[in-house]
Amino acid sequence: MSAASQAETEKPLAGIRVADFTAMLAGPHCTRLLADCGAEVIKVEAPKGGDHIRHTAPLRDGTSAYFGHLNCGKRSLAVDLKAPRGLAVARDLIATCDVLVENTRPGVMKRLGLDHASLAPAMPGLVYCSISGFGQAGPRAEEPAYAMAIHALSGFDMTNLHYQADQDRPANSGTFVADFLAGAYAFGAIQTALLARSRTGRGQNVDLALMDAMLGMLAYECQEAQFPQAVKRPVYGPLRTRDGFVIVAIVSQKNFEQLADALDHPEWKTDPRFRDVAGRRDNWHAFMAGVEAWTLAHAAADCETRLMAAGIPCARYQSVAEAMRDPQVAARGLFVEARDAGGSFLAPQPPFRFADGTVGLSPQVPALGADGGHVLREILGYAEDEIAALRDAGIVAGL
Repeated sequence: MSAASQAETEKPLAGIRVADFTAMLAGPHCTRLLADCGAEVIKVEAPKGGDHIRHTAPLRDGTSAYFGHLNCGKRSLAVDLKAPRGLAVARDLIATCDVLVENTRPGVMKRLGLDHASLAPAMPGLVYCSISGFGQAGPRAEEPAYAMAIHALSGFDMTNLHYQADQDRPANSGTFVADFLAGAYAFGAIQTALLARSRTGRGQNVDLALMDAMLGMLAYECQEAQFPQAVKRPVYGPLRTRDGFVIVAIVSQKNFEQLADALDHPEWKTDPRFRDVAGRRDNWHAFMAGVEAWTLAHAAADCETRLMAAGIPCARYQSVAEAMRDPQVAARGLFVEARDAGGSFLAPQPPFRFADGTVGLSPQVPALGADGGHVLREILGYAEDEIAALRDAGIVAGL
């Protein structure tokens, strides 16, 4: 056995097989984390085009690094689920799996006969996870969902607007918080269901909604909505420097006193406007204006270095490109080289580390249908003439 093969067998989820009926972001993020932990993830895609993200920029020679970021370490089976024989292939695959993850609109898997209720009688140990915008039941369950719509409906966008003093409309956004949050929650829920199965032998039907994930994240806001506060909590914002911006977070009385000393304003510690939490809250803008008067006289990197050294949380505003080059990111080994048909690119390791090194990104990205032959022969045990018939009928592709 090669060193790479041995490393894969030592991963925590080695031996767990996942049928991945997901596309776009939330589902693929979940299943990539499963693959990082050693699960054999078989991504089921349509023969024509596959996952939409395969064709989304950034592209190199027609190959999407965006897709690669989300799908490293998986296998790809391209099969036509609109054909009865294709559905039979899918069922045969699911029967060999421990986990099924899907993020289609509620009702789609049921129409295909691949919903939990249809599969569970023959597969009682299957852990079935459905990721959707609003959940599998309720008045909005079957409505189309997109992360940005969930951001708006959940109150996330209006919360951010509330924290802006000079804006009169919610901010534009291109960051899919709801998708990645839901994918991470799904990853955790699947682990919990697998642990329960190891004790009971029974599978589970997991229903995960992006809307629920976003509302659950808004901890203070959900409680403040029930118990409105006359005085709003302080809002931290960017402070101008000579060459950019920093953010300074005063999270305790000790931090405040450290800041007063670092900025050569020891008198702030006895100033009734600033000396305690209540005073700073009531005079927050004056307090932060005083801090900004100091930051304006320094470069952003100098502000960060000096205040961090004094024990005060302070950070420059960096671009993603700058953050990827951050020495701490490099020291963590966060980004590693992955490979697809377009060449190599950097993709992040999972954000958690195992001390024995058994969790990590598998660098190869599958071409559409590239693993169909392996799946049909080695996993499903199909004969060569049966595989040829499927290929000739266009039911499977990429063989």
